[in-house]
Amino acid sequence: MTDAYPLDQTAAIPADDIAAAWRRELDGVPTHSIPVVTPIWRLAKLLADERRRFLTEQGVDAATLDLISTLRRDGEPYRLTTRELAERCLVSAGAISQRVARAEKDGLVTRGPAGGRPKSVAVTLTSAGHDLTDALVGELLRREAALIGDGDHTALAAGLRELLAGVTSRLAQ
Repeated sequence: MTDAYPLDQTAAIPADDIAAAWRRELDGVPTHSIPVVTPIWRLAKLLADERRRFLTEQGVDAATLDLISTLRRDGEPYRLTTRELAERCLVSAGAISQRVARAEKDGLVTRGPAGGRPKSVAVTLTSAGHDLTDALVGELLRREAALIGDGDHTALAAGLRELLAGVTSRLAQ
């Protein structure tokens, strides 16, 4: 694991203790979210740090992997417009433009007219980008699977999907 967030720190202040402290200090403030949100944030931090470490070892940044893996998993012809990429990568048009420029410079994608709409740009994964994506994603998924361990993750995944849908819905209101 990473030194940036030692494992013993994740257990040092359990979420239940944090919730109890806030109930004591701010009487009447709801604290039922703390035992859910705190472990999610800590888990996200651990997984993000581990992913960043692996990608740094491979000489690839997370933004580039996000771009090329989005193209790769879309299937043949491994081509999307910059608008589609921005939507799928959850970033702005400017951020996608920067990502595409870096990946194009590295020979991982090419850009060209998308057709249909004026000024629309299509981004296509190159064979080098395809090969890199397959190598990185395969190893990354093996590492992450090892981190979460064996077992039936169906109920956990369903619960997380339900939580995400609920939060997304409430934020949209």
